[in-house]
Amino acid sequence: MPTMQASADLMSPLNLFLQADVVVKIVMIGLLLASIWTWAIIFTHSIRLKSINRQTEQFERDFWATSDIDAFHSSRSGDKLPITAVMSAAMDEWRRSTKTAQVDRAGTRERLASRMNAAVASELDRLSDRLNILATVGSVAPFVGLFGTVWGIMRSFTAIAGANNTSLAVVAPGIAEALFATAIGLFAAIPAVIAYNRLTHGLDRLEARLDRFADRFHATLSRELEVEVASGH
Repeated sequence: MPTMQASADLMSPLNLFLQADVVVKIVMIGLLLASIWTWAIIFTHSIRLKSINRQTEQFERDFWATSDIDAFHSSRSGDKLPITAVMSAAMDEWRRSTKTAQVDRAGTRERLASRMNAAVASELDRLSDRLNILATVGSVAPFVGLFGTVWGIMRSFTAIAGANNTSLAVVAPGIAEALFATAIGLFAAIPAVIAYNRLTHGLDRLEARLDRFADRFHATLSRELEVEVASGH
C-alpha cells in the first residue's frame, strides 16, 4: 500500500509538472494561461450578451409602445445598447434628410437602410471582439499540447536508452508527463470551441433581432415620410 500511494503521488498533476522537461513546462504554462484567458472571455462575454438581450427586449417593448419617438430617442440615446445605436443612426439620418425643403423620398429610404445596416454591423463587430481568441485557442491548443507530448516522449526514449532499461518504472513517469501536456491542451481547447460556437450563435440571434428592428423602424419612418411629403414639408 505505501508503494502504491507513493506511485500515485508521483503521478499527481503537480509532480508531473515539476518533473517535466523545461520545454514541456513552458508548453504547460502557456496552455494554462490560455485556458485562464479563455475562461475570462467566456464569462465576460456570456454575462454581457445575456444582459444585452434582456435590456434589448425591454427596449423594444418601450419603443413600440411610445407615441413620441423623438422624446423616446432623447431619453434613451445615452443607453449603451446595440439597438440604441441603430435607433440613433436612423434618427440622425432622418433629421438630416428631412430638414430640406424638397425631400428625396427614395434617397432618404436608401440612406436610412444604409445607416441602420452599418450600425448593426458596427455593433456586432464590437460585441464579437476577442471571440477570435476562443477560435484560435480551440484550434491551436491541441497541437501545442501534442508538441509537448512528442517532446516528452522523445525525452523518455532518450532516458530509456541511457539507462538501458525498458521497465515500466523507467518509462511511465516520462510518458505520463508527456500525456499530461496533451490533457492540458484539450482542457484549454474544448471549452474554447464550445463557448465560441455558443457565443457566435448568440450573436447571430442578436443580429437577426437588430435586423428585424431596423426593418420595422425603416417601415415606420417610410410611412412618416409619406405623411411629411403629403403635408407639403
